[in-house]
Amino acid sequence: MDKKYRLLKKFYGYSSFRQGQEELVDAILAGRDVFGVMPTGGGKSLCYQLPALMLEGLTVVVSPLISLMKDQVTALESIGVSAAYINSSQTTEEQRQVYDGLYRGDYSLVYVAPERLETVGFLSAARHTGVRLLAVDEAHCISQWGQDFRPSYRRIPDFVSQLPSRPTLAAFTATATPEVREDVERLLGLRDPLRVVTGFDRPNLSFEVLRPANKLECLCALLKPRKKKSGIVYCATRKAVESVCEHLKDRGFAATRYHAGLEDIERQRNQEDFIYDRSTVMVATNAFGMGIDKSNVGFVIHYNMPKSLEAYYQEAGRAGRDGSPADCVLLYSPGDVMTARWLIENSGEEADLTEEDRARLQELDLERLRRMQGYCVTGKCFRAYILDYFGQEHGEKCGNCGNCRAGVRVEDVTRQAQMALSCVLRVREKLGYYVGQTVIGQVLTGSRDKRVLGLGLDRLSTYGLLKGRSPAFMRSLFDTLKEQEYLRVTPEHQTLVPTARAREVLFRGERVEMNVRVSAVDARAEAAGAKPARVRRERSFEPTEAENDLLDALKQLRLSIAREEEVPLYVIFSNATLLEMAERKPRDMDELLSVSGVGTVKAGKYGEMFLREIAKYAYTDIQSK
Repeated sequence: MDKKYRLLKKFYGYSSFRQGQEELVDAILAGRDVFGVMPTGGGKSLCYQLPALMLEGLTVVVSPLISLMKDQVTALESIGVSAAYINSSQTTEEQRQVYDGLYRGDYSLVYVAPERLETVGFLSAARHTGVRLLAVDEAHCISQWGQDFRPSYRRIPDFVSQLPSRPTLAAFTATATPEVREDVERLLGLRDPLRVVTGFDRPNLSFEVLRPANKLECLCALLKPRKKKSGIVYCATRKAVESVCEHLKDRGFAATRYHAGLEDIERQRNQEDFIYDRSTVMVATNAFGMGIDKSNVGFVIHYNMPKSLEAYYQEAGRAGRDGSPADCVLLYSPGDVMTARWLIENSGEEADLTEEDRARLQELDLERLRRMQGYCVTGKCFRAYILDYFGQEHGEKCGNCGNCRAGVRVEDVTRQAQMALSCVLRVREKLGYYVGQTVIGQVLTGSRDKRVLGLGLDRLSTYGLLKGRSPAFMRSLFDTLKEQEYLRVTPEHQTLVPTARAREVLFRGERVEMNVRVSAVDARAEAAGAKPARVRRERSFEPTEAENDLLDALKQLRLSIAREEEVPLYVIFSNATLLEMAERKPRDMDELLSVSGVGTVKAGKYGEMFLREIAKYAYTDIQSK
């Protein structure tokens, strides 16, 4: 058997590679630069970890967050691989021990932040040890046109130029548009790289967008049936994180929090509580998660809309990393757009950017925001919308998102659109200025709000033309008019202004169609947190009651081992591996080794314990039959 296959089984427990992995591994082993664009959970880390075990010399992994380094090193050590990390969370003595190990040649891999490459101490150790492979994770961070630009990534080529010999370069990312991919190759100085883009689709993820009247109540309703699952709730601001986390704890959920305003000690403690499943819900800003190697995240809920589809897909993609079905739900409200716009327009000045580049970057961020808002209000398949954005071909419907499950019909709303556009103009004539969507909606539905009455808007000819229409219908109508560019929203005051296209509807009878969910979820159903339909796994396995009992027992065994060894649950075995064990009920070590995710190292450490647990239930099952 080829050595790489032996190591793949020994350390990772797999008998075959996932899509794109083998080509990347072979190219790296041959000394060729590579650039891999693979979805979260697609196995990027294996593409550089496996070659590191086969190459002479050191593999340096550039990683953007401390959390990733610790998780990856813990997982590698659990399977018998010598690895280390150096970062600011360590004491001076801990760092000295790692440097001593580097000089002795103790490690196959070392993880560092890009800033570490600029230090004299690390450069000296790297020059002495001999770097054979430099792997750049989250490589999109090098591009100022990407969503997570970090200027320190730009100095990676300087580090490479100071080494005695140029190592093979391997760049990886999960979310990058074609423009960003070109930027990464150019700025890293990749030489004739093997480019592997395995696609952005994650079939095991189910996407949904809800527009609840009360987000907190809807969130609690969504979490209630998921109490036994581990998940992340993303909020746009620190203030929202604090209030949402406090509310969830008051309602009895095992929640913790994470944002940049917390002390380092508390952030680290809260993160470990989530990683080790002491807290099942992490409420966080986008400061949490990049590179979090936790495979059993069963759901990601966005309490607020992110600023871009890149950010949303990266954050949502932290669910279902082990291939199990997982839910990605976004709770949308128009106010989210204003918050996101404010964050874009008030972000700190990026280093090393000219005023011209800074202006262009903000323009790109606002365009990303527009596309993100389009996702929230689209009537088409959510998965199709995402794949369109990243330039990947796809079918018309996925069958596993909120819009596909509900079904969508096309409704002619030309007459209502004419009323809405006319109302915008009439209000402008009356007041001498444009107003926002809320006021226009109040006029159209005949509201007796004191502002409407005080401005005399109840005397307009358009007042009450859409009386009786639900708030959901009015939101959808305005979303349609904005999405089809009959109305635009001014960035300064968020007012509605007709575009030139509005004349086609008002005076030439241009038809306006709106997508409406056939079985649209009303506000009460949304608040009840109806559980999205599940996508079936590749292997068709619906657990029996006995198999569910066995699965629970295996999870309990895993938990006790993890607590004893002080490691995250997924370091022992992933949920997907336990699920296969419960299905197949291996009777001996050979059968256990045929389970995906069980390598010879882990079988040697934990195999007998899991086989004994399986034997109890397998024997009971046979007796009952």
